[in-house]
This record gives sequence, C-alpha cells and structure tokens, in this order.
Amino acid sequence: MASQPNRTVRFVWRRRMPSSLSGPNLCMLRSFFIHITEKPMKADFKKAVKTAEDYYNSADADAFYAAIWGGEDIHVGLYESDGEDIAVASARTVHHMASKLDLKPGARVIDIGAGYGGAARYLAREIGAHVTCLNLSEKENARNRRLTAEQGLEEKIEVVHGLFEDIPFPDNSFDVVWSQEAILHSGDRTRVLKEVSRVLKPGGDFIFTDPMQANDIDDAAEFEPIYERIHLPDMDSIGFYLATLEELGFDMVEIEDLTHQLRNHYARVREELKSRRHALQDQISPDYTERMLNGLSRWVEAADAGQLSWGVLHFRKR
Repeated sequence: MASQPNRTVRFVWRRRMPSSLSGPNLCMLRSFFIHITEKPMKADFKKAVKTAEDYYNSADADAFYAAIWGGEDIHVGLYESDGEDIAVASARTVHHMASKLDLKPGARVIDIGAGYGGAARYLAREIGAHVTCLNLSEKENARNRRLTAEQGLEEKIEVVHGLFEDIPFPDNSFDVVWSQEAILHSGDRTRVLKEVSRVLKPGGDFIFTDPMQANDIDDAAEFEPIYERIHLPDMDSIGFYLATLEELGFDMVEIEDLTHQLRNHYARVREELKSRRHALQDQISPDYTERMLNGLSRWVEAADAGQLSWGVLHFRKR
C-alpha cells in the first residue's frame, strides 16, 4: 500500500446547466422545499432506509465497526504508510476536511450520517462548533452519546435520530453540512442533496466524502458485487454530484481526488479483520466476518480495476 501524493482535480461535467437559479425556477424550488416533507416516500427509498437501519443496528456490524474500523471515526482513512493504524488514518480524514473550512467558534454544523460522532467531537473540541449529529442507527447514536458525555461535550453536540432524506430542521439552519461515507446508502440521493440545500444557509459549505463509481463506467453489471455489498441497486458518480448540486444553486469549491486512499483503506480493513478474526469470534459471528472479507475484497478489486472514485467534495451554496 504505497503512499501516493494527493491530487486536486477539477472535473468538467458535459451537461449544460443554467449558471444560477432565479425567477420562476427559484420560486418552484422554494415551493418544493416547503412541501418536501409532505411527499410520500418511494418504495425503494423505504427499502433502503430499512436495510441501512437494520444493518447498522445489528450486533455484528456494531462490533465490527467499533473493533476494526476505527472506533470513533468509522469512515475511510488517509494513510501515510503501510500498516498504519486505521483509527489514526480515519481521524486524519476528519482533520483534513476540517482544514478546508473557515470554521469559527459557535458555527452550526450538521453531520448527516454521523456514525459514532468522531467528526462532531473533533469540530466541537478543537474549533468550538455546535454540531448536530443526524443518524439512522440508534445503536450508533447510543455510542455517540456515551463518547460525547465522556469527553464533556454534551453542550456542543446534539445527537438526533432521523433521516437525511427528511432533515428535521428548518430552512437555513446550518453554516456547514458535513458527511462521510453515508449518502451512498440512500435510496434517493437527489432528495438528500435537496435537503442539504434547504437546511444550509446561503454562503454555507457542503463538504463530504462518498464512495462513487467512476464517471466513465456505463455497464451496471460491473458493479453487481459492490451493489450486493452495500445492499443498494446503484451508486452515483462525481458527475452526478456536480450536475445536481449546480442545479440546486451550489458552486464547486474543490474536488480532491483521493481514490487511491479508498483502495488503501479497504485493503487495510481487510488485513486487520483477517488478523483478528479468531480473537473477535465471540463478538463478531463467523458468517458476518466471512461475508465482510468477501465484500472488502470486491471493493479492492473494483478500485484496482479503475471502477471506483473517492475524494473530498467541497461545494458552497450561492
């Protein structure tokens, strides 16, 4: 797992789009936001919510992420050397993302799909931000609340059970929307981005990471093993995020291509799980471990084949 230099890439999406939203289009968009929570969920949206909630609430998944993935930061890490500790690399991703934001004490941040809340505690402790953790799994939320209390950060961090397809906060509530490896689990990612736009203040930042398929992949069959691993019918590309966020009134600040780190991370997690599988067999079922090892291998193979993309995507609401 050789360390590679970070690359900042500005992608150009070929679809022509209006440079801004104004007039009737803006009025229609505002009307949509007013009534979004009144719309019924699509069947596939409900299925994705249930699948993700059941998975992350399972004892096997909770034990795996807590013991193997990194403890407080259950996200893709940035590695500086072979065999580096997963928790250290995962925390480095949080620090790297935070360095791209001009956050001030008292800034209001929402982390959608917050997991165990490691990013929230870093932003609250080091910057003095007030962070809302929105997350689907009550098992993860319970661990988040416990870790937050142990670090004395309850006054700066709120943990909320909810969906990022229907964020339970008013318009223009936050200075920053933050997310790591969460949006891919949604059955309606366009709806997630519309909710991000709704709750973010004008001039606010949306910064996130997410495993994506490469822009030039057209054959969905190539991704079937990956789709099986994440229990979803598809993944989106950087091109999707560029086009959709442009239509929603965002400017791209930076897209930092760190795809090699996605491969590094899944290979490192696979290595760690293999080495500790017997020691953890009382906490993680052998069946789960075997399925996870197979899934991790598929991620690594897809990354090696150039089928995946990952990095830090940073946008600003106009």
